[in-house]
Amino acid sequence: MTVVTFSSEGSRLVGFEVKGHSGYAEAGEDIVCAAITSAVRVVECTVNDVLGLEAPVKVREKDAYLSLKLPGGLGQTNESTCQALLTGLMVYLVQLAEEYPQHISVMEV
Repeated sequence: MTVVTFSSEGSRLVGFEVKGHSGYAEAGEDIVCAAITSAVRVVECTVNDVLGLEAPVKVREKDAYLSLKLPGGLGQTNESTCQALLTGLMVYLVQLAEEYPQHISVMEV
């Protein structure tokens, strides 16, 4: 199962962690894993490559782990954009978890 944990400070989402393989199908055929990976990569690329925010990202392929933490002190526009991105990611992953409850779990801490 893939476990996604969103971190918040007050009402501000500050990052997320993705751990584990979904186990839906064999590697290369796992649509749940592909959906999660694609959504997470779009958010990471937007935050770092498009907005240039240099949010720290940790990746460990051996145990299917990825985390992203937003930097502090973002300007109003970047903060608003990042909150929309993380909220959209969370909503999408929660909907995915409703469809595939045995393969993905989403929580906020």
